[in-house]
Amino acid sequence: MDNKHNFDKVTAGGLLVALGIIYGDIGTSPLYVFNAIIGKNSIDSHVVFGSLSCIFWTLTLQTTIKYVILTLRADNNGEGGIFSLYALVRRYKRWLTVPAIIGGSTLLADGIITPPISVSSAIEGLRLIKPDISSNMIITIVIIILTFLFLLQALGTQLVGRSFGPLMTLWFSMLAILGVANLVEDWHILAALNPYYAYDLLVNYPGGFWLLGAVFLCTTGAEALYSDLGHCGRGNIRISWIFVKSCLLLNYFGQGAWLITHEGKFLDKSVFYSIMPNWFILPGICIATLAAIIASQALISGSFTLINEAIRLSFWPKVRIKFPTDQRGQIYVPSINWLLWLGCVGVVLYFRESANMEAAYGLAITATMISTTVLLTYWLYTRHVPQLVVWLVFLVYFSIECSFLIANLSKFRHGGFVSLIISGLLLTVMYVWINSNRIKQRLTQFVRVDEYIEPLQMLSIDQSVPKYATHLVFMTNARTENEIEQTIIYSIFQKRPKRADIYWFVHVDTADDPYTMEYTVDIKAPEDLIKITFRLGFRVEQRINLFFRKVVEDMVRNREVDITSRYESLSKQHVIGDFRFVVFERFLSFENELPFNERLIMNAYFFIKEFTPGDDKWFGLDTSSVKLEKVPLVIRPAENVLLTRIYHNPDGSVTRRLINGGNNGKACATPEEEELKKKTAKAI
Repeated sequence: MDNKHNFDKVTAGGLLVALGIIYGDIGTSPLYVFNAIIGKNSIDSHVVFGSLSCIFWTLTLQTTIKYVILTLRADNNGEGGIFSLYALVRRYKRWLTVPAIIGGSTLLADGIITPPISVSSAIEGLRLIKPDISSNMIITIVIIILTFLFLLQALGTQLVGRSFGPLMTLWFSMLAILGVANLVEDWHILAALNPYYAYDLLVNYPGGFWLLGAVFLCTTGAEALYSDLGHCGRGNIRISWIFVKSCLLLNYFGQGAWLITHEGKFLDKSVFYSIMPNWFILPGICIATLAAIIASQALISGSFTLINEAIRLSFWPKVRIKFPTDQRGQIYVPSINWLLWLGCVGVVLYFRESANMEAAYGLAITATMISTTVLLTYWLYTRHVPQLVVWLVFLVYFSIECSFLIANLSKFRHGGFVSLIISGLLLTVMYVWINSNRIKQRLTQFVRVDEYIEPLQMLSIDQSVPKYATHLVFMTNARTENEIEQTIIYSIFQKRPKRADIYWFVHVDTADDPYTMEYTVDIKAPEDLIKITFRLGFRVEQRINLFFRKVVEDMVRNREVDITSRYESLSKQHVIGDFRFVVFERFLSFENELPFNERLIMNAYFFIKEFTPGDDKWFGLDTSSVKLEKVPLVIRPAENVLLTRIYHNPDGSVTRRLINGGNNGKACATPEEEELKKKTAKAI
């Protein structure tokens, strides 16, 4: 109850951090939304009123009702984001993996496009002060700013949020003041609150429906708002949104009032900067630039959260994750940080101007929102919400978001393909990782530990075999308590006999709750075999070295195990025995008959794995004595190998005998031959 209370609690500090972290994307939309709507056409009051009405109802229906009111309720122990939502419902239906990885990949792609368009839109305001400034100079400034922002990430979002919070408060206040200053000239523009104007634009105005692609830009940050739930808390987000939405609407309507006074003219500069007094343009550009920098933060921190959850759910390769501060939810993923930076720089260099980026922006994120709608609907169903309400939520938001998607498809040829290519690449990595893990899990052979207790005890006391370690710890993927991989038995008995006093088997299971930290101990044979299973939440850092040490200390305290060295000379001095971890690195052997599609998946898996840290670093074992052992992932070993043995007889003649897969030419192998094949396959 205390955690729930704290999660919904509203504090001044929490509100400030929320403003600094999660509203950058949606908060800088006024920089470019109306420019995207008007484009190269003359200003038309029909379009202005209709698009304003669409903006108001989009922010109300999509951002406020769907995300702030409904989706924020679907927190996974205080954490949000599409993967947290997936973790809440994945045990019900396996197919829910599909919308989860589609939504995750498109949200990551949006994180690559958001920073360039936000920062470029702000910096291009310099042309109002210095019209002759070159495009190359603007591009250089944008890249320098983005680089500085990504360098800041290693300090943690807590520091970023506290420093950016006051700046975003200034930004939203400026939006409201500028909007009101133009609204007082003509309050008639508030008539656009009537949804009829939106209906009239979309249904009766020629080409009006396709303007939804530009209108959609006003709500693109809503998904990041949900992803950063764990950083700020639901109470702080809901209260701060009231202030943010009010400021945004005042500015949009202020821009609409300015546009009405210039009906029939063409836009030659940003609508946002046009509503500013001339004396305020330079300060306005500076504040907008700072806000644009902060706009990138929501997607960056959200991307870190997303990747961390994807790794725990086996959707993404195991990359290094750092926790810059002790505050809950603070995550830094170096590889993703610099991957996003490279993507942002590439987008800036390719499109060169924010007007060109608008075509790529928004198309991918519509797929994320549709995916969230599917998962949210199923979550509502599991919460026993009346089916009529569940279907109503699904049909309303699925219809709205499909309309946005169709309208955004018109951008495909003009740059939208870029976001889809980026999304496709990220989706491919997730697809490969999910399916390769399923293939490995399906074909991994497990054995019962009980069957090997006596052989392990005999090996442990066999003085003719050199002692490998006092305590030998194997990392295992076997989820059931009484099983381990056959590979472990092979490693202990055949690859090189590994004699130890105590054999430990450690398994790490990922829990659906983000911060679960539990474990169970199963003593198979006192002082000989022990299996430990950790249940860690998908937000918990994998510090197995530390966790294992704490477990052993507790077991010693409870007199469940004696870890004193069994060397006679050391035992008298009560010296603790040495611990050695064994981690397996699998490789795809040439001896397999994989189907073509599975062979492609596994080759892609091992190619990607070359660029990721080893399992020893992932499990936090880099400070321990670790043995990395390479073992082949032999899948469906080839059986029909037609070899002919040549015998040179004493009389000079030659005799040939066909060896068919070890069956000596017979149609079926005898049980003895089958056993021989199994033993030689393990040994060689």
